[in-house]
Amino acid sequence: MTSRNSAPSSAARFRFDLLKTDGAARLGRLETAHGTIDTPAFMPVGTAATVKAMTPEAVASTGAQIVLANTYHLMLRPGAERIERLGGLHRFMNWPRPILTDSGGFQVMSLAELRKIDETGVTFRSHIDGSAHRLTPERSIEIQHALDADITMAFDECTPYPVEEKVAAESMRLSMRWAERSKAAFVERPGYGLFGIVQGSVYPDLRAESVESLTRIGFDGYAVGGLAVGEGQEKMFETLERTTPLLPTDRPRYLMGVGKPDDIVGAVRRGIDMFDCVLPTRSGRTGQAFTRRGAINIRNARHMEDPRPLDEACGCPACTGYGRAYLHHLWRAGEMLGQILLTWHNLQYYQDLMAGLRQAIAAGRFDAWAADFAAQQALGDIEPL
Repeated sequence: MTSRNSAPSSAARFRFDLLKTDGAARLGRLETAHGTIDTPAFMPVGTAATVKAMTPEAVASTGAQIVLANTYHLMLRPGAERIERLGGLHRFMNWPRPILTDSGGFQVMSLAELRKIDETGVTFRSHIDGSAHRLTPERSIEIQHALDADITMAFDECTPYPVEEKVAAESMRLSMRWAERSKAAFVERPGYGLFGIVQGSVYPDLRAESVESLTRIGFDGYAVGGLAVGEGQEKMFETLERTTPLLPTDRPRYLMGVGKPDDIVGAVRRGIDMFDCVLPTRSGRTGQAFTRRGAINIRNARHMEDPRPLDEACGCPACTGYGRAYLHHLWRAGEMLGQILLTWHNLQYYQDLMAGLRQAIAAGRFDAWAADFAAQQALGDIEPL
């Protein structure tokens, strides 16, 4: 990775090409100012301009082509204008590849204290020091512009779950008005795109109304928000089945905050192109590793004298250089290397998962691949020694 190669290509443009479909599953390619993203794609979460426990070079080595950063966290610390003065987020965090920035809406609702929402935006107090702040659609877009995000997200209200239909409708319609303001505030430039966010909770009519509003406004891509918030996988898939067929086929589709490996496979089956989730990194920091035979907990005593790798099919440093016994020891000893290696492994697993999905769609064998994936996951971990 080149540490200073963060300037966008002069010939860059924001473009999505749908290369092949297999049922509703889609193989695509998204071109941005800072590089190309092959879809289906998983974006590691780098909330505060870093993917926790990883260097940018390590993240890139897993095959990741894009990371996510967050407006809310970066506006509070170190400040978007400071990052802009220092050359933009790509240079600041030494990631010359594409970056998507969340609008900050979810964090305002979930982390901020004493928040007050009105028609124009949200007033809240920082979870860091209690200082007062105001975030509007215009300010969110301005911050994301200062960060130099390749993909900017419209500012929305994150609808809680469970929620009554009337409340979900009011929330969704407010988000649609904010989406229109976000579009007006966005500065068009080659290689940069703005995504609208479909809301409406689990109510099909509200989701359809939201899609109609967003497509009327017109966006470079469309995200499905307000899922993976406690509704369960069955309800999430049902909502996707009602929603994704309504979205434009020539624009990327992004399911926000998802998810577990089988969530991703199921969402790709239903036409989703892009994903992000803290699960692989957070799990890596708490001793959980994802493998082709399901998730394992390295803290369990069964690994204490097991020299075998986490996953013999994985090519990450944790699997090619260390055995389970050593990784277990690192956790017992409280050594940070354990968190680093498991995070690295999990990110590699997720990128391998996405590569497998892309290859399956390209070969026209998605259903067979998905069935094999489910069968392997159902096997459970290898037998103890």
